[in-house]
Amino acid sequence: MKRIITLCSALFVLLSLSSCKEEWLKPKPLSFFAPENVYVDKAGFESLLITMRKDLKSENTGPINFLINEFAASDLAVASVQLDFYKLTPNTDRYYKYLAMFTSAYASIKNANVLISRIDDITWSNPEERNAILSEALWHRAYWYYRLVNSYGDVPFISQELTGAKLDFATHSRWAILKKIQTDLEFAVQNLPVKASPGVISKGAGDHLLAKVYLANLEFDKAIEASSRVINGPYALMKSRFGVSAGDAKRDLMWDLHRPKNFNLATNTETILAIVDRFEAPPGARSQGLYTMRHYNCAWWNTIVRDSQGKAGMVASGPMYDSLGRGNGNVRLDAFYQYSLWNYKNTNWRNTPDLRRSNNNWVDLHEIKYNNPASVDYGKPINVSYLAAPADTFYAFYAMPHYIVYVPQDDALAIPMGGNGDWYVYRLAETYLIRAEAQYWKGNLAAAAEDLNVVRERAKALPITASEVTVDFIFDERARELFAEEPRHSELVRASYILAKQNKSGYSLDNFSQKNYYYDRVRKLNNFYDRKVQYIGNTADIAPFHVLWPIPSSVITANTLGIINQNKGYDGAERNVPPLETIE
Repeated sequence: MKRIITLCSALFVLLSLSSCKEEWLKPKPLSFFAPENVYVDKAGFESLLITMRKDLKSENTGPINFLINEFAASDLAVASVQLDFYKLTPNTDRYYKYLAMFTSAYASIKNANVLISRIDDITWSNPEERNAILSEALWHRAYWYYRLVNSYGDVPFISQELTGAKLDFATHSRWAILKKIQTDLEFAVQNLPVKASPGVISKGAGDHLLAKVYLANLEFDKAIEASSRVINGPYALMKSRFGVSAGDAKRDLMWDLHRPKNFNLATNTETILAIVDRFEAPPGARSQGLYTMRHYNCAWWNTIVRDSQGKAGMVASGPMYDSLGRGNGNVRLDAFYQYSLWNYKNTNWRNTPDLRRSNNNWVDLHEIKYNNPASVDYGKPINVSYLAAPADTFYAFYAMPHYIVYVPQDDALAIPMGGNGDWYVYRLAETYLIRAEAQYWKGNLAAAAEDLNVVRERAKALPITASEVTVDFIFDERARELFAEEPRHSELVRASYILAKQNKSGYSLDNFSQKNYYYDRVRKLNNFYDRKVQYIGNTADIAPFHVLWPIPSSVITANTLGIINQNKGYDGAERNVPPLETIE
């Protein structure tokens, strides 16, 4: 529902308030959608919850969505158009949305704050209904602040609806914000429903996010308790075939688990929270699509793929086009994710028993074949020596996790980018990995290995022993299980702060922008940076301070009566002041 909500003040993201006219703050005389006309009953508040759920969808859908930021800035891949992170500045993010995510998150927080601030503007006959609606709004606000503090570090905390122009925002410390959203979530989980409709926040989703916040706050016992409540709740890992492809003998459980049409099935007991995005929904209720094949798959179809005669070996139609889609390598997978991640003991990616890297579930290089009927090499595997330039392998030729990213278009006339479909936000496999990490930080390595093995054994991977549990192995397992699903960069940053606050492995909060776990892991595993790969005018490069993304300069400069800090390493950080350590 469209609402007229004091546009000059409600959106922190639109802080170009110097040009804002006073009349913008006045409701239209005949507007039925002003706040005082909408939030007058339960239905009005529920309409705002629907908007928040739609905001959540923005992470996973559409071209260059926020989730691909996470993987393109990780140990598993690079941003093909922004290999050089020195070109990520407070003024430009070059095609990706490292700046836009900041402003979009605050737009979503604004919606939550409107509900939180107005919840007692009406008389509730049923306190339980009031608390449930309030709790979902608190969850959504906590979700976006969790994303902000693990992407940008210290940021302003806005706790209520803004009803007038405000130009004196201040930066709060990441730790103050985490403490606040922990308290909010502890209230929320007491009032959220145990079972909820698809896309609606349940008690399980509340405890899952709360467990992550407890981890970030180094409250490991509480993280174990919260994750255990989810694991012991109305959820169970899927261990047998189910859903739309259950009768296809060529497929397996991992394939079923990653079919978007299966995510919100009642029979899928693993789903804690998944967005709802259906092609058959009205235009306003569906996205442009998941775009998974566009983002994660290589540009195998491009004319740069030549045959032995130097002619186009591929066409954007026919065999493979519907199944692999019009890939663009926006998240260019590295050799670590494609290959070495799957090497364990006497197995490797070629013979691993792990279903998550099986020949059945991936498309490997020898399976990408010339599909141009006019080519003399039609039907043969691509020969890289025929490519127009050796560097074209970066864009057009790499192995792909087909079982994850394959999402066919419901519209038969649409370009196959990755169609509409539900997508996981949280599922139980991650809850086990959260609890495993909490056990690791406590030194309970046997318990950590037990939780890791629950996930590994379901995928038929070999079990590990307690002596093999490290923070690196935990994040390896997250990569194997949660590719294109978790906010990868954010979770690595969270772990980086934990190590820094504990002063472990040479890390500390004092020199976080100069030395951190995120940077060290990326440089150790992602060889694009060592190789200084070049593509369309960019040379792969990254520095320790890129652990945090820059605060948009438009936000900082518009805040004329206060100071919003910039992250160290970016222009403007020299004007920083100590962040606020308490939230009023």
